[in-house]
Parts: sequence; C-alpha cells; structure tokens
Amino acid sequence: MPDPWYAIRELLLADDAVDHGKRGRRTERALREAIRSGRVPPGTRLPSSRDLARQLDVARGTVTAAYRQLTAEGYVSTRPGSGTYVAASSGPGPVAEPAAAPTRYPAFEFDLRTGIPALSDFPRTAWLAATKRALAELPDAALAYPDTAGLPSLRQELTAYLGRVRAVTTTADGVLVTHGAAEALALLARALRDAGHRRIAVEDPCYPGQVELLSGNGLEPVPVPVDDAGLDVEALRRTGCRAVVITAAHQYPLGVVLQPRRRLALLEWAADNDALIVEDDYDAEHRYDRPAVAALQGLAPTRVAYIGTTSKTLAPGLRLGWLVAPARFHRDVLRGKDVLNRGGSVIEHAAFATFLRHGGYDRHLGRTRRMYRQRRDALVEALATRLPHWRPTGVAAGLHVVVRLPPNTSDSTLAARLADAGVNVIALSRYMRTDTLPFPGLVIAYAATTPDRLRAAVDRMAQVTTTSVP
Repeated sequence: MPDPWYAIRELLLADDAVDHGKRGRRTERALREAIRSGRVPPGTRLPSSRDLARQLDVARGTVTAAYRQLTAEGYVSTRPGSGTYVAASSGPGPVAEPAAAPTRYPAFEFDLRTGIPALSDFPRTAWLAATKRALAELPDAALAYPDTAGLPSLRQELTAYLGRVRAVTTTADGVLVTHGAAEALALLARALRDAGHRRIAVEDPCYPGQVELLSGNGLEPVPVPVDDAGLDVEALRRTGCRAVVITAAHQYPLGVVLQPRRRLALLEWAADNDALIVEDDYDAEHRYDRPAVAALQGLAPTRVAYIGTTSKTLAPGLRLGWLVAPARFHRDVLRGKDVLNRGGSVIEHAAFATFLRHGGYDRHLGRTRRMYRQRRDALVEALATRLPHWRPTGVAAGLHVVVRLPPNTSDSTLAARLADAGVNVIALSRYMRTDTLPFPGLVIAYAATTPDRLRAAVDRMAQVTTTSVP
C-alpha cells in the first residue's frame, strides 16, 4: 500500500510549482488528487491532522480544513476514535466506510466450528497492562534481532508454568517459542525428514490441517485408529512408522483420553523403535469433570516432543506457541527456526512473560474455564431436551463435544442441511483418513457462543431434523 505522506507531499510540491495561491487550497487539491488517482487507495487510514501537517510543513488547521472539505465531498470518512479513511468511492457521492477485511470463514447465524475460543473474552485490559509493564522493563538491547529460541525471560516463565501445570520436564534452554503450534509441528516434520523419516503416524480421526502440514513438509501421514481408550498402539506397531503425532490429554476430535495402559504401551513402542512421540497438548487446560492428565513428555523427555499454544486459551491471532523437543532434535529445529524467520516478536514475548509471571494467565484460565463449563452444560442440556436421540461424548474437557447420531445417519448430509439452515457444524466423517468411521457424528463447538445462543442453535437443529435424513 502506498505511503500516504509521500504520495500527498509529492503532489503538493508539484502543485506548488505552478500555483502560488493559498497553501490551504493547494493542500486540499493535492489530497483530492492523491485519492482520485489511486495513489492513496480506498480504505487507507490517513495520517492524523497533526502528523500530516508536520510532514507537509503546513499549519494543522490547514489539514483539518482540507479533511473537513473532502469529507463533505465524499472522498474521506471520519470514524470517531479510529481516524480518517479514504472512502470506497473515488469521487463525490455518499460516503462509504472502508471495506472490511475479508473473513476466512463463511458467515452463519450459528457458527459452531471448532478451534476458536471466546474471542470477545480476550483479557484486553490485563494484556495491555502486561504489555506496558513489559515495555517499561525491556532494555533497549532486547529490541535488536531476537534470540532465535525466543526471549529468555519467556522461556524461563514457560519452563516454570509447564512444569507446574503439565508436569513437563525441561529447562529454559530446551524451550523454543514458535509462531503457534503449526510452526512447531512443521519444524519437527522437517527435522524428521532430514533425519531420514519418510512416514509419520497420525490419529484417525484427526485434524485435516495437520495432515496437510505434515505432507507439505515431506512426510507421508499414516492413519492409526482411535477408540474409546485412545490411540490403538498395536495398530501403530504394524505401520512400521518411527514417529507419531498424538493428542493424548484430549483427543481431537473425539475427546477421549489416552488410557494409562495405552500410555505405557506407547512409551514402550517409542523405546523399542527409537521413535519420536509428538505430543500436541492443544487444549489440556480446559477440563471440567475430571482431574488434569499429566503430559506424556514428563514420563519420557528423550522420546517425546511437546507442543503447546495460546491459540485455544487466549486467541489464535497472537500466534504464540512453544516446542520442547528431545535434545537430539532441539538443535535441528532451532536451526530450522533461524533459517525460517530468525525468531519471534520480542514485544509479544515480553508481554506474555509478564502475563505469566504476575498470574494473569492463571486468572484468565480460571475465569474462562468456569465460563466454558456453563456453555458446555447449556449445550448438553439443550441436546438432551430437544434431541434426546443424539448422544454427546467427550464432554469432560475441551471446547467442543462430539454427538453420536443414530445409526445409518449420513453425518455429511445432515451437516450440509444444517449449514443451509444457518448452523455451522462439522461432520465427523470429514476428520477421517480412512473409511472406517466409528459412528456417524457431528463435532459441535461451544466456547465462542453464549448459553442462550447455544440453546437457540439446538432449537434450529431440532427443526431441521424433524424430517428424515438419508
């Protein structure tokens, strides 16, 4: 996008060479021409009157008057508390607001897709306070090119937090702060590929994006079935793979916990085959009706690579994650991170470190855990009342439930009908890598939706299912 200061100043200087009239009129004309010519495109936020006056070496009142005139003509619009924007049209006429950024997902009246926490409950005030405090304490030298592994103070705080909450065994030197969990998995996939791995086992069902990421980084995903006790370790042995990605604390999407006997069998498989277990601990903090299940990594730090993220606890937009890899892989993933982007945002790292250190993260999790439990209860109670033949499972933890539909129901057909009715849920079959669907089901998230809206969504689902589904 062009720099509006440069484009406007360039036109102002050219105009000044041929017109020795009033400076204010020349400023107004230069602004208008910059907009009409497209040098400053629709949706651009213009500089404040004070900043533009300083850049153009004119009085602030001159710029204010020019903005006022162009607003009247429909070239710009002023939004209180936000600034002045170039309108969508390039000439006089009704003022249009700047075009909104395109959304990644289609709009639904009831959007119950997974993967999104309650974004409206992001702790803005506490995060802002942590950012201010972190900036005040951050030395100037820290603003240079960052440590590839992440800000040391954040790695220290994560070490303490993960040890206290998830029983992860590591030191600050063993933690790599990443651009979300996706980057952590991509770095591991490349390290495995470089070490000679060509295949990697994945849970079936699993998150489709995980499969795409692994394939895009040179590994062939091999599906392994999941049942009520978690990953089938005997089936894993038969694949011949020497690496596996697993969501042990709360399997995605089924919501089951890897049972103790399976946990021990998985660790034995890793020892027998000199294999790597990649533990994606994506939403282990969200639990309601059972105690926390410790991370696998604490039982076998040399065999397990641990991945965590703030995407399900704070917001995906933060792009903050972490990776604790066994020593034999740590150097390779660190080198890969350095080649990829030379580290992360020091300021965000410092803010999160402060947020952790002073208890902001714990307080936020305590509050949202209570809120999510209320939302889960509202959804489960509404299903029991309006759709008693649907059986919710995986309700003890996480941010979604899986609903078992009556036998012989086509979950994909039902999901499509619900979408037509404005309800966005995902068919369980979409998560399968094979044709062995354990049961027809729907994956329904509740974290980002209020109890009243969840009840209304279930009412809509019940209306749709009053007719038979193929």
